Amino acid sequence: MPDAPEVARIQGRTVRVLAAGQVLGGVSFGATVSLGALLAADLSGQESLSGFATASVTLGAALCAIPLARLAGRRGRRFALTLGNAFALVGIAIVISAAALRLFPLLLAGVILIGAGNAGNLQSRFAATDLATPQRRGRDLGTVVWATTVGGVLGPLMITPGEALGAVVGMPPLTGAYLFSIVAQLAALILYLIALRPDPLAFAQHIARSAGPSGPVVEADRPVAARYAMLAVASSHVVMASVMAMTPIHLSHIAHVGPHTGHGGGTTQLTLLVGTTIALHVLGMYGASPLFGWLADRIGRVTTVLTGLGILTLSLAILTLWPERQPAVVIGLFLLGLGWSAGTVAGSALLTESTPIARRPRRQGLSDTTMTASAAVGAVLAGVVLDGPGYGALALIALGIVAVAALLSPLGRR
Repeated sequence: MPDAPEVARIQGRTVRVLAAGQVLGGVSFGATVSLGALLAADLSGQESLSGFATASVTLGAALCAIPLARLAGRRGRRFALTLGNAFALVGIAIVISAAALRLFPLLLAGVILIGAGNAGNLQSRFAATDLATPQRRGRDLGTVVWATTVGGVLGPLMITPGEALGAVVGMPPLTGAYLFSIVAQLAALILYLIALRPDPLAFAQHIARSAGPSGPVVEADRPVAARYAMLAVASSHVVMASVMAMTPIHLSHIAHVGPHTGHGGGTTQLTLLVGTTIALHVLGMYGASPLFGWLADRIGRVTTVLTGLGILTLSLAILTLWPERQPAVVIGLFLLGLGWSAGTVAGSALLTESTPIARRPRRQGLSDTTMTASAAVGAVLAGVVLDGPGYGALALIALGIVAVAALLSPLGRR
């Protein structure tokens, strides 16, 4: 059995590789989040259907989370991550084709495949914990989540130059930024194939088998705490995804620019406004994740989850009170990302440490499925709410979900 310094060295290299892969994956994620709702509204001709784009991303992730987790359990994280990259590449090609052909259903099919790729990206945070010690689990997980900041912020900001580049090469409107996504996904796939060795999950399973029940990576099963961890992660995600998915459309209303005005100045103004707002939101989602990982290690997983729920409450209160003021929407979206970060990092760490290694891939896949499926439903319903009561009402409804997660937090300490 390898000694502790050897395991620590491999873990350090694994975290660096995963972080680099997340930088690349974040470019694709950021572009899809920013453009999906606008493309859906443009191709369907109905703003009430704009939420179907985010719903399709989350649906794709939900459908593939458990199968990819099971594949990871049998064949390792490397296989699951690279398969996710391949799904995303196919999905991007379909989205571009759908925009050219003006086919709304084809757009949703492509976005579903991009979501399947996102299921692989979500596994990266769990891959960072496979060989981590309990004292550093939150920080290692937070480091990998943080790495998405670079690509996640860069992706939305590449919309405007992507549109210019896309116009030069004859791409359909609102798809130019996907050129950068294709390059990033290919680079991530090659990186995982070459550098993610040894496979962290396979290596951790080997250590567990060699050490037996007293091994350092085998921990007690706490199913009640694990279920609350899933609830905390899912609640944070459905609130974040539902509100964020409707923000591009809501911003188009504030700016008095329609989402399908063509190549003129209106589209440029809108894409710049949306790209900047979503970039700040993504910065909130990932930029502070090492801090929340450190807090989860120092003050506890559940306490950090509650911190995230408190930040979400502040965000949603701002969006409820001042939904028509652009500065308030920008601040609210940034805080929405911060709250999501705390809940996701601490909840994922709680789930991992509450589950023996033999059961981790299955529970991690179930958590990702629950998280993404609930967000898919939330995004669809959010479009209906936006078309009816409005953006402020959507934020108020999301506050109710946050309250339920906070009230059930004692379950996480069992």
